[in-house]
Amino acid sequence: MSTEKNHSPFNGYVMLLVIFLLAIGGVALLRIYIGPFLLLAAIFCIPGFVLVNPNSSRVLLLFGKYIGTIKENGFFWVNPFYNKRKISLRASNFDSERLKVNDKLGNPIMISTILVWRVTDTYKAAFDVDDYQNFVRVQTDAAVRKLASMYPYDNFADEGLDEDITLRSSVNEVSEALEKEVQERLSMAGIEVLEARIGYLAYAQEIANAMLKRQQATAIVAARHKIVEGAVSMVEMALHELSKKELVDLDSERKAAMVSNLMVVLCSDKDVSPIVNTGTLNH
Repeated sequence: MSTEKNHSPFNGYVMLLVIFLLAIGGVALLRIYIGPFLLLAAIFCIPGFVLVNPNSSRVLLLFGKYIGTIKENGFFWVNPFYNKRKISLRASNFDSERLKVNDKLGNPIMISTILVWRVTDTYKAAFDVDDYQNFVRVQTDAAVRKLASMYPYDNFADEGLDEDITLRSSVNEVSEALEKEVQERLSMAGIEVLEARIGYLAYAQEIANAMLKRQQATAIVAARHKIVEGAVSMVEMALHELSKKELVDLDSERKAAMVSNLMVVLCSDKDVSPIVNTGTLNH
């Protein structure tokens, strides 16, 4: 037997009535030789009662042999010699510890995962692994370490990378990859992964400040790029409109001066102070 099979136990209430009648008969016939045997039979049957709560199960063993699994909830009676191991079928949460690993670029990061899982095959959970709950913890940590090494924390243009998926920005893609990786590892224990996602993500302490400055510098450069791009378009439009409406005749030198002044005004991050020139351009 290498797969789970359902076991149909005897109704516990009916057996409770039978034991009660045996006990009554044993007491009534105590002076006759059959009375003690009835009492012993009633006492022998008592350990066979088993209570199965909703979303719970009992794995039955008889001297090391797998008999079956009770998944139906209720009050039952089974062979008193059966060993009854309880395995929960409820969904469980696992919040891993924060692990220090290296991402694809070799940067040390701190990462943890939140896993939602449940047992679907009680035979595998009970007999194919030593401790299925500890198995979940260890294999989840291993999957997180592998996932972190597959993707960079973030995508920086100066590294020459064109990564579409990063740990920081691609939440859905990373979660799907993590869920698939964890499911492959836990399937041998009869466990289904309901959800897996990154719970915590940050650079390690020794490089956190440097990376923060780097991100700020990248943001500033990107903003400046947009500002310059917009300023050039506005200067081009201003020169075009002046030329179109023939408001003033600008030679190359005056155009260069006007472009310089407009770029300073548009690209400056501080308020500018206008200067009124009452002479010519050269005086």
